[in-house]
Amino acid sequence: MDVVFTHCAGLDVHKKTVMACRVTPDPAGQQADGIVEIRAFGTMTADLLALSDWLAEAGITHVAMESTGEYWRPVYNLLEGDITIFLVNAAQVKQVPGRKTDKADARWLAKLMRYGLLQARFIPPQGQRDLRDLTRYRTKLVQERSREVNRVQGVLERANIKLAAVATDIMGVSGRAILAALIAGRAAPEAMAELAKGRMRAKLPLLEQALTGLMRDHHRRLLALQLAHIDFLDEQIDALSAEIMRDLSELEADALPPPPANLARAAGEGGSEASQDAPGFPLSFAAAIVVLDTIPGVDQRSAELLVAEWGTDMRRFGTASRLSAWTGVAPGNEESAGKQRSGKTRQG
Repeated sequence: MDVVFTHCAGLDVHKKTVMACRVTPDPAGQQADGIVEIRAFGTMTADLLALSDWLAEAGITHVAMESTGEYWRPVYNLLEGDITIFLVNAAQVKQVPGRKTDKADARWLAKLMRYGLLQARFIPPQGQRDLRDLTRYRTKLVQERSREVNRVQGVLERANIKLAAVATDIMGVSGRAILAALIAGRAAPEAMAELAKGRMRAKLPLLEQALTGLMRDHHRRLLALQLAHIDFLDEQIDALSAEIMRDLSELEADALPPPPANLARAAGEGGSEASQDAPGFPLSFAAAIVVLDTIPGVDQRSAELLVAEWGTDMRRFGTASRLSAWTGVAPGNEESAGKQRSGKTRQG
């Protein structure tokens, strides 16, 4: 027999808002599904206390909410013990085990090779491969730093500190000063809010609310370890950037691949300047980075990554369309039974 909860609520928890829906029985008996009321709340501590009071005044006994990252934890902190909470896992199984085996893969690859349906991958020279290792490792460290910043945000959420709801970058100058004060544990929310710099000072009242939480020594220890790890990653990223610049200078010293025969003949007839200005002649690595840096949205670091992946000799790709497809930024083209299906880009 299924259990029916007559006084229940559902919460849709996000970073800055909680959408609450409470259901109670209809005393008149006209609504079989009960009286449904929906209200939005903020995620500051004061707002969550108001949410708790709103649920309590209707006699709510059971609450269901999805486990959305770390954002459910502040709500759980204040409702735990008073209301029975059902934390729902929203993930669903998208794939089931099939009949894929290593032997079947080998047979399939051999069949494709037999019919000429496989194309060899582009393998760059050794110097460029070494440069790739450095740029890809730096990308991994940058991604790890982002994950560590998210872990800092997770600790703050578990402590009911909503700094990210006010500060755009919690690792900025103001954010780091506030985090240091939180770790020290000696400052009141009003004093910590005064550490804000620049445009954040216009949000001092909201910042005071965001810094009012349930910070414990356990949270402070975690924050101290995570900030130390972020500082270490910053040092490693800077060291890798220096190594990349050194490798780029060494690649500049290497001889560039010879130009095509027609460009070589043009150089013999019109001088060396004609070959350098002719289309398709490989640029130096430094010149390629300067050109790529002029593209909107591409900075120095992104340009170094692109040069490490592509090289400077575009003749190996043939056309710009093939380069875009190889990089993984060209839209897909999939049609079946006269219907255009997903055109998302593939993995480059």
